[in-house]
Amino acid sequence: MKVKLLFIITCIFFSQSIFAQISLGQGQMVGEVTLSSVILQARLTKGTKPVNGDLPGQRGTGRFEISESEDFSLSFYSFWIKATPGNDHIIKAAIGDLLPNTQYHYRLIYGLNQSKTKRGPAGTFRTLPLNAKTRKPVRLTIISGMNYDAFYNGINAYEGKDKNLGYPALQTIYEQNPHFLICVGNSIFYDDPKMNAAKTVSQMRRKWHEQFAQPRLKNLLHQVPTYWQKNDRDHRYGASDTTTTDRQPTHKAGASVFKEQVPIVDPHKRAALTYRTHRLNKLVQIWLVENRDYRNPNLDPNTENKTLWGQEQRDWLKQTLQKSDAVFKLLISPTPMVGPDNAHKRDNHTNPNGFRAEGDHFITWLRRNDYHKKNFYIICGDRSWQYHSEHLTHIEEFCTGTLVDAYAKMAIKPGNPKGTDPSALITQRYASNEPTGGFLTVDIKPGKPATAAFIFYDEKGKELYRVAKEGKE
Repeated sequence: MKVKLLFIITCIFFSQSIFAQISLGQGQMVGEVTLSSVILQARLTKGTKPVNGDLPGQRGTGRFEISESEDFSLSFYSFWIKATPGNDHIIKAAIGDLLPNTQYHYRLIYGLNQSKTKRGPAGTFRTLPLNAKTRKPVRLTIISGMNYDAFYNGINAYEGKDKNLGYPALQTIYEQNPHFLICVGNSIFYDDPKMNAAKTVSQMRRKWHEQFAQPRLKNLLHQVPTYWQKNDRDHRYGASDTTTTDRQPTHKAGASVFKEQVPIVDPHKRAALTYRTHRLNKLVQIWLVENRDYRNPNLDPNTENKTLWGQEQRDWLKQTLQKSDAVFKLLISPTPMVGPDNAHKRDNHTNPNGFRAEGDHFITWLRRNDYHKKNFYIICGDRSWQYHSEHLTHIEEFCTGTLVDAYAKMAIKPGNPKGTDPSALITQRYASNEPTGGFLTVDIKPGKPATAAFIFYDEKGKELYRVAKEGKE
């Protein structure tokens, strides 16, 4: 009898100990806000401190509570979702049937089981307006190149006293309080450092864990709804395509882990497309393209048939652009289309031996349809320097650069014989004069006329360059 009682007491103590440990060490995220839906995400963790360099997950269960009221009166809930090693202990729910242009509050109810739970901190988001005539300010912040190892351990590693908080640029973004944060690719680096490259699914997940556990990033993602894209380094490795079979990780693993780790698609619809467009209001529409899943092999000859986007996505892009009457039209691409870039690469639409033919064809189509007069702009990531360039056809491109100084590089300028524009046909309105990290903010404001200001900031939040465009309606 005493042995049985001791066993029960031990089980109760052990259960209470685990319940006390179960945490949201990576915070909570909101993604893919539309006029009637959103994706909410969190990961159950065993405490908040890394163990052997990783933040371990914790088995449990959870569901999201959503309400129009800050006090969560008249709330509704998602289904209970089990957090297991199979889903990396992630609780993710696609919430539908929401009202347009409505402020919602949400929090995660979680625990070891449904009978004993905790409440996570409350967050908020607003659905997009149903009426495309709505004219309200929109602030977008675009980031790329969150190179964790370069920031913490690289040759030019950050040495500020606030290093333990993570990337300093995120503090400025947090204070600017944008309506949306767009992560345009290379949010983590599977192949950096080379000696510790991620090749298995568990190693890939670990890269996301260390990134999302940083205090500044955790705070920002809790406050600001997100849209995500992947590029080469958070797909497989530098200049990755879908075909190489003798190097890990595989394309299948890269595409699957990306969908698992960020709120981009309904977890019950794993085949959902990752290219999409969102009409934010009357003033602005964004297009988020997928640059990894449908491309031909990088080493194929650069012909008219070689595609980075795939025929279906390319047709969709043209058709949706033609239907749009948004004042400002922003194509957000993980890789550049104008550049210049390094000529030796074969990875993007600017590279002569890469996908230049498709890029030229699309830019010619834009010019033929007068998009240089329709407030159409390209925003890209991938390059480790910030720039504002204008193509010979007057199509303009803004590159956000890398988020951290530790991974920044000198710009490739027009006229550089080793670049993709040796004849200096591109007009470069701005390029950083020294290696600098930072981000791009686009401030869109109503008025007569409406305006869109493109503003580059450095790693510490100092404004480096600003240009304002007037909307034509």
